[in-house]
Amino acid sequence: MPQTTASARLAGGPLRCEVDVGGRTVVADEPEALGGTDSAPTPQQLVAAALASCVTITIQMYAQRKEWDLSAVRVDVGYDPTAREPAYEVTVHLPDHLDGEQRERVMRVAAKCPVHRALEHGAEIVDRCVVSA
Repeated sequence: MPQTTASARLAGGPLRCEVDVGGRTVVADEPEALGGTDSAPTPQQLVAAALASCVTITIQMYAQRKEWDLSAVRVDVGYDPTAREPAYEVTVHLPDHLDGEQRERVMRVAAKCPVHRALEHGAEIVDRCVVSA
């Protein structure tokens, strides 16, 4: 099933993780109030960051094919970290030179980014336990 793997391990604090993914390291931590060192974004913040960056990249790729200038685009993702049922609000800030039809097309493309689709439709998660010596 997996074609790539993200591997997390505790490093540099009681709840601080270094995650190796795609040959790079991403760090996650929890706030001090929850026992972390507050040295990095929380895993929930990284989910919101993944959504914001995926939407941005997806619409930029589309804009490049159309030869539209979206260099000033910004995507904000709001969420409530205390909510039992996660909900994300994606706000796409587009430049004013796009007409209504272009804005509508960009928004349709934004909703098709892989992270958006995974969150919206629910990703299958298979939990496995492996005992290591």
